[in-house]
Amino acid sequence: MRELKIFCNHIYAGLLTEHSKQEYTFCYDDGYFINPSLPAISLTLSKSHQSYTSQYLFPFFTNLLPEGANKKIFCRLCKINEEDYFSILSALEIKDMLRS
Repeated sequence: MRELKIFCNHIYAGLLTEHSKQEYTFCYDDGYFINPSLPAISLTLSKSHQSYTSQYLFPFFTNLLPEGANKKIFCRLCKINEEDYFSILSALEIKDMLRS
């Protein structure tokens, strides 16, 4: 199991967890959830007390990843498998690019 803390405008928003290659969850932090002035991180991940579950990494997060030649170069430099999106997301440290 691997986890990434997700931040939105430097505020801890929730936890993205990879339980296996076919099971991912995202859960908002309680403090973030109860604050009405803080937005959802995505239209597809609206603020909810329930955890979001998916068989693949949520499209919102995969859309933040580099593509093509940039992805190949980044993965080669970081020694990451190009198909390991969770590791790429973690290595990019783009968790605070949400809504910035």
